[in-house]
Amino acid sequence: MKNLIVLIVILVQLCSCGNSGSNENKAEATPAEVVTKSVSFKYPNDGAKLSSPLVIEMEVEGMEIEPAGEVIEGKGHHHLIIDGSFIEKGAVVPANETHIHYGLGQTKAEISLEPGKHSLTLQFADGVHVSYGEGMSATLEIEIVNQ
Repeated sequence: MKNLIVLIVILVQLCSCGNSGSNENKAEATPAEVVTKSVSFKYPNDGAKLSSPLVIEMEVEGMEIEPAGEVIEGKGHHHLIIDGSFIEKGAVVPANETHIHYGLGQTKAEISLEPGKHSLTLQFADGVHVSYGEGMSATLEIEIVNQ
């Protein structure tokens, strides 16, 4: 009988270790810090009236800029889409006169545009130009008033 009581006491202690109900361990169980990931234009501003050529400045938050070549999680580089929309997540960003790659890791560039209204979409993609999708894109409208 004495052995049975000792066994019950040990089992009760073992079972209650993870469920003490105290607040001692709650500080350790805080959720991981949420990282906001986004891209944006530092310059120009949406609705700007500019002359061509113009300088664009690109920013990224929550990811790291690196040159094209290797796919490393959380890293990539900018692409500029002129008069077009974001590239779906998982699709490769085309390379042509309206899809400009900044595969050296550039955050500032000079572009030339014809007079008129234009949309500029910034798209962040990985080391082999695979898009991170709409969540890692930003679009603004500008007008080129002279050349």
